[in-house]
Amino acid sequence: MERREFLQLTATGMGGLLVLPQFLTAQNLVLGNEDADNVLIFIQLNGGNDGLNTFIPFDDPLYYHNRPKIGIPKNEVINAINGLGFHPALKDLAKISQEGNLSIVQNVGYPNPNRSHFRSQEIWQTASDSDQYVDYGWLGRFLDIQCKDESLASLNIDSIDNLALKSQKNTGLTVKDLNKIKRYNTAGNELILSDNPQLDFVRKLQYASLEGMEEINKALERTQNYSESYVWNPLSRNLEWIAKLIKGGLNSKIYYTSLSGFDTHNNQKQLHQKQLTTLNDAVYSFYRDMKHNNLLSRVTLVVFSEFGRRVKENGNGTDHGTAGPMMIIGGNTKGKIIGNNPNMAQLDQGDLIFETDFRSVYATLLKSKFNFDPSLINIKNDVLNEIF
Repeated sequence: MERREFLQLTATGMGGLLVLPQFLTAQNLVLGNEDADNVLIFIQLNGGNDGLNTFIPFDDPLYYHNRPKIGIPKNEVINAINGLGFHPALKDLAKISQEGNLSIVQNVGYPNPNRSHFRSQEIWQTASDSDQYVDYGWLGRFLDIQCKDESLASLNIDSIDNLALKSQKNTGLTVKDLNKIKRYNTAGNELILSDNPQLDFVRKLQYASLEGMEEINKALERTQNYSESYVWNPLSRNLEWIAKLIKGGLNSKIYYTSLSGFDTHNNQKQLHQKQLTTLNDAVYSFYRDMKHNNLLSRVTLVVFSEFGRRVKENGNGTDHGTAGPMMIIGGNTKGKIIGNNPNMAQLDQGDLIFETDFRSVYATLLKSKFNFDPSLINIKNDVLNEIF
């Protein structure tokens, strides 16, 4: 069958009506629209970010005792607050914190932690217990419920799909390079149904993706006059695309992207400096864009990693650990440091003991940003009122 034929619409089955998941329906340009819905954006730091060298407990002698080679000197720590301060590469995140638009949740983890990258990411992405396996992502389950009555969807800008967004309905799209979508012409692409349910399912998925690409192009066209200056790095480019789509009125509530390179077993000081610089520059570019266009109050950026690193250095780096900080920017955050400073005097097999379950953060985001009951997707943790 020719591709053109494959995508033509015929009035077969269901009385000629085709029911497809409504995908990323663009509304009017949202700039200045105070009633627009909230948006969540997630940056996943792959590899296990070293939280102790990100938000540094410089006032605790045990920090330097355990990290004589890789510890960040006190005179380099930025924006000292209650014995804690930012890595020098995060100078702009420190500015965001000073402006009251960044909250840090300390010692985030979960019971019975798993130090495998793959498994721990899976736990975070499904919001499962460490001994539980769940087929669908926590955000995917949320979108499945929300999509019953309104058009909602997610967009993952990455080279691979993200389990957090996996749902029972086709409500999302993974895109590696939006330039390709921008160049793609969806005109004339329609759908033909057959008497083969399995084949039709695949066709519907493909057609929904084409619809999504068309809506993305429309949003990008609407935002072409609202460009802001971004530094150049891969994460910054992804956040710039997300910003354009938000400003262009794309009706997606969830955006996801990632930054790899945080598995710093060796040469940590140099590698971590580089990755944190990339994170800092990208996030600050996005932050300035949202603030300049009066969107910061409805946009919430969440930065997290699958686990932290061990307290004691291994000589030139750190090995897989457990708890670490989460950063939440914008969205009318209260700008607080939530939780106690890392307790390096009381460890579990050399690792920090988690204080806040990551699912409490998830519950807070869903409840505060969407007035959604997290128990509907089996997240029963308490909400953290200190964040928003």
